Amino acid sequence: MKLKHALLAILVAVIWGTNFLAINATLQDIPPLLSVALRFLLVVFPWIFFIKRPAAKLSMVLAIGLTTSLGQFAILYLALKLGMPVGLAPLVLQAQVLFTALIAMGFLKERLKAMQLIGIGLGVLGLVIVGIGRAQLAPLLPFILTLLAAFSWSIGNVITRLAQQTKPSSGEPAASGLSMVVWSSTIVPIPMFLLSLLFEGPNALGEALSQLHWPAVAGMLYTVLISSLVGYGIWNSLLSRYPASAVGPYSLLIPVVGIVSAWLVLGELPSPAEVLGGALLLAGVGFAVLRWPRPGLVPPVVAQAPKRQPVQSRR
Repeated sequence: MKLKHALLAILVAVIWGTNFLAINATLQDIPPLLSVALRFLLVVFPWIFFIKRPAAKLSMVLAIGLTTSLGQFAILYLALKLGMPVGLAPLVLQAQVLFTALIAMGFLKERLKAMQLIGIGLGVLGLVIVGIGRAQLAPLLPFILTLLAAFSWSIGNVITRLAQQTKPSSGEPAASGLSMVVWSSTIVPIPMFLLSLLFEGPNALGEALSQLHWPAVAGMLYTVLISSLVGYGIWNSLLSRYPASAVGPYSLLIPVVGIVSAWLVLGELPSPAEVLGGALLLAGVGFAVLRWPRPGLVPPVVAQAPKRQPVQSRR
């Protein structure tokens, strides 16, 4: 990967790692379900009028929206509102890599390599340690909800892979690019507004607007413009240039950025159990996403053509 593209991948990791601070700021003034509804309403409009619909089937686009967008973020926002630490949330969400591998093995018949199986085992062990650590300090429900958010994201990943396997007659990528982010988000606002009306009450929007402070507004704009549109725009452009195995490992920086930023801004410090479990989880994710050369495989040597001897001219 070229240096400028590697720097862009690091930038996306920083954007997505600090995105949890923005979500936390939004949740201070706006209830979680209403926050998700407003976020994706702004992701869709006005951008949908300027961005062409992705080439994937509409059913797959909506399924990706239901899982990657609605399912993941509705559960995640609720978990953060109920007390999931801002720094720990991006770490636990990395479990989506492990879930994706297992679901793909079951539904896409993908064979897992030995290193991936080791990674899944390490990741599960890390999650168990983090869960035990959280149970000793706080209620376990926010942690479980964050795992469910990661699981919903992983289902969306598998559906995205299925969409990418289709070959539209137009020759365009079926499930990549900013268009998938915008168009798949169309299924989110209406259900979330209805859920907000049901569980948060009909006065939730009016009360939120009446007590809105600038950090909540800035947080909402950050999640929409920077995290959703800029972040996914850069990330998808990198995936169009390089294989996923070259781009994916940069996502390991997201929880690191999340933990450090939460410590610097909110003063959150992970417990020893969370540090140990988090390290095992990241190691497991690393084993699952990194490419490992086969043992004993030697790179082929390219034969060089013999140098031509200069021909001496006869006088």
